[in-house]
Amino acid sequence: MAVSRLVSISLFLAMAVSAWATEPVPAPLLPDNFGGWQLSTRDQAVTDPKFADPTQGLLLQEYGFINLDSATYEQNGRHLKIKALRFHDATGALGAFLYYRQPQMNDESIGDLASSNNEHVIFYRANIVVQAVFDKLTAMSAAQLRELATMLPIATGSDAKAPDLPGYLSHKRQIANSTRYAQGPVGLDKIGAPVSAQLVDFAAGAEVALSKYQADPGDATVTLIEYPTPQLATEHLKRIEEAHKMANAQQNPNGPALINLEQIYTRRTGPIVVIVSGLVTPNAVGKLLHSVNYDADVMWNERWAFNKKDNLGYVILNTFALAAVLMVLALVFGVGFGFLRVFANRMFPKHVRSAAEGPEFISLHLDGPSVEGPKSDASGSRQTG
Repeated sequence: MAVSRLVSISLFLAMAVSAWATEPVPAPLLPDNFGGWQLSTRDQAVTDPKFADPTQGLLLQEYGFINLDSATYEQNGRHLKIKALRFHDATGALGAFLYYRQPQMNDESIGDLASSNNEHVIFYRANIVVQAVFDKLTAMSAAQLRELATMLPIATGSDAKAPDLPGYLSHKRQIANSTRYAQGPVGLDKIGAPVSAQLVDFAAGAEVALSKYQADPGDATVTLIEYPTPQLATEHLKRIEEAHKMANAQQNPNGPALINLEQIYTRRTGPIVVIVSGLVTPNAVGKLLHSVNYDADVMWNERWAFNKKDNLGYVILNTFALAAVLMVLALVFGVGFGFLRVFANRMFPKHVRSAAEGPEFISLHLDGPSVEGPKSDASGSRQTG
């Protein structure tokens, strides 16, 4: 009896541990139907970035990958394969979208950003990246994906806000689809930045955006490194410049620093360090360096709503209204005081002086006969009248 009870307890504990160790299955990202497409098969959700993309598992993990949901849809004999990758916030989703976007793709108007290459379409909205592969494109394919974008369970609040850094990259002479974004050493290595992760110092809160440009005589790379404060940006800019000088000096220890094919040119604007690299002329370098200008966004920490209390017109109207109320109150109190005096004279004539007894105030009688002083006769004696 004791042995069977012990076995039962052991089995119960094993089941409890197994249930506790099993990760909860995330809710599906893709709907059962949208834009006329009906769900055919849904694959098992994937929470391990290594299985979501065996070649870029570490990169997805650095971008904040949560889970992958993939499904196949059917419509009138046609098929559509969709993969949806969810990240912690829009920062990771944008980084993944820019990495997966290919140079030959064309821009589309789907979600927050989208690109397509024939039957392959990729877009991102907030913290979700979607890759769709049609067996055949139609005039309604883009509209159907736009409907799908509105049905995704996206993040809200600050998690849905994309980083501002890629927006500082100029679009003039920019090579199409060359923008990349990194928030860690894995991504920095993948995008081919001209500086190392040690110099960037992601532990200090840095983020990196990079793009390629057509310059003279060859292509140039513009790398932006943003830090939380301008002071940190100044400090890390000095480190980058000193490290580059030392690298050149080691190539030619007996002479001046060499200007090699990977010569870099730097500038700081606000908390952003701008680096231009490549074989370009000084004129092109100056244009690229000054194409990036930091513009601070001032935000109120408290909610500020414009209402009647904040309108100067309402303040003036309320002032006149207050004056009118005070005038009415003064009139009412004046009339009331007069009636109170009359009532008191009638009810208590012995205690209240009436008008019949004479005036209640002192009068000088300035309009009466003049009062003459004592007169004197011709003899000089004084007479009193």
